[in-house]
Amino acid sequence: MGKEKNPRRVAENEAMAISRMLRTSPQKLNLVAGLIRGKKVEKALADLTFSKRRIAGDVKKCLQSAIANAENNHGLDVDSLIVAEAWCGKNLVMKRGRPRARGRFGKIMKPFSEITIKVRQTGESA
Repeated sequence: MGKEKNPRRVAENEAMAISRMLRTSPQKLNLVAGLIRGKKVEKALADLTFSKRRIAGDVKKCLQSAIANAENNHGLDVDSLIVAEAWCGKNLVMKRGRPRARGRFGKIMKPFSEITIKVRQTGESA
């Protein structure tokens, strides 16, 4: 009896992590995601550590979570992982505003976004 196990959303040699509600625009987040796409995880972590962009710390946290998922949940070798995919999307937008001249109202949009990082184990080891 009982429920059947959910099928895996990723392949057998992959793991992923999602960070939601990151306080930046998806366009800025995509610049940081493009920085790590296709790289080995050690190189990607080093790039994020020394990046000047504010959101790089949150992206690094998500990448570390994906690596931990690969190691602990799926039994993959950490030394042979690469960042297979990294994509981001929109989340909610807080609407704020401020009064402007001649009785008008200036819109201030405060966007949130989310990032998904998928790591894949390759054949060769480091």
